[in-house]
Amino acid sequence: MGVVSSIGMNVEENLQSLKTSKTGLCFTQFLDSIHKHELPVCEIPLDDDALAERLGLSVSDGYTRTSLLGLLAVKEALASAGISDMKSATTALISSTTVGGMRNTEVIYHELLSPNLREEYINFLNSHDLGESTERIADYFGVKDFVTTISTACSSSANAIILGARLIKHGIVDRAICGGTDTLSKFTINGFNSLMILDKEHSRPFDDSRVGLNLGEGAGYIILESEALVKKENKKILAELTGYSNTNDAFHQTASSPEGNGAFMAMSEALEMSGLSNSDISYINVHGTATPNNDVSEGRAMHRLFGDALPKFSSTKPFTGHTLAACGGIEAVYAILAIQHSLIFPSLNFKNKMNEVDIAPQTTLLENYEVNHVLSNSFGFGGNNTSIIISKA
Repeated sequence: MGVVSSIGMNVEENLQSLKTSKTGLCFTQFLDSIHKHELPVCEIPLDDDALAERLGLSVSDGYTRTSLLGLLAVKEALASAGISDMKSATTALISSTTVGGMRNTEVIYHELLSPNLREEYINFLNSHDLGESTERIADYFGVKDFVTTISTACSSSANAIILGARLIKHGIVDRAICGGTDTLSKFTINGFNSLMILDKEHSRPFDDSRVGLNLGEGAGYIILESEALVKKENKKILAELTGYSNTNDAFHQTASSPEGNGAFMAMSEALEMSGLSNSDISYINVHGTATPNNDVSEGRAMHRLFGDALPKFSSTKPFTGHTLAACGGIEAVYAILAIQHSLIFPSLNFKNKMNEVDIAPQTTLLENYEVNHVLSNSFGFGGNNTSIIISKA
């Protein structure tokens, strides 16, 4: 597993921030937005040149911030898995993003009609497409067997994990690098602001006073391998993907159904696939965006499914911000960390229960708590709902 976010440039740094309730919320240093002193975000505290330097690259070659974040997270994942030769097994890269190279093309937008457009700008124009970041990652590490990009809004990298699992299950590949990368951009900040779902203060998931989310940037990837490959190479197993489901409630372009129908179906089907009972779930890493709609919808879905026996749950988005396509990959890493270290991470800033549903998240770090199965939710615009279950190996 590998992760970069506003609370750490690797897995260990992220773990320490989660344990000490260190949030990445700040006002942006590197994105020149008219909202930069008004809307707080969770920005990685390195500029593009510093990110590229860590990889031995140059941004002048057309590497976008989205690509650079993805490269750093995949590099850590491969190192932790002891993989240096992509030819050792058939390998897929399934990467997801919503922003792609948009952050860079925003900068050159007004220059596009110039007859003397700089070559550097042409490189960024060519890297605008969502799939470009995936191709850059694949080329850097030499992945050739199967390469594709998923963009299903905020469920993207959770769906990348599902696709990787299906490719392995059906014998198409032996190994899959799955996750997502997204960066802050003017488009997303302005877009979410126009929807009136950004908070000018620190987001408060599941709190009755919540008004919206804080945007963030980052990348998170896990490496799935077949049981046969794991046994052949005598690999150390971090965890097992035991269940997953993707559903759509077809309710609204940007809102979940009030009853949480799609979320309920996704969680129910993931549980059914895993063969687990409701009581087996130790912890739910909720989507938890702190928007008025999501938290009621997700909360009602959880209450419908688990009743009064609702497992411990929390949202880690107050730490990292909502990283859009990357959130499912980042939170899959956090699910594995919860299992490995017997932890349940706190949901920051919660004070009062919502009036609509009588539930409350875990608000303090819970240590020495046996975590065997984690349900991780990622719900996106368009009603695209994904739940995965990660279990102790």
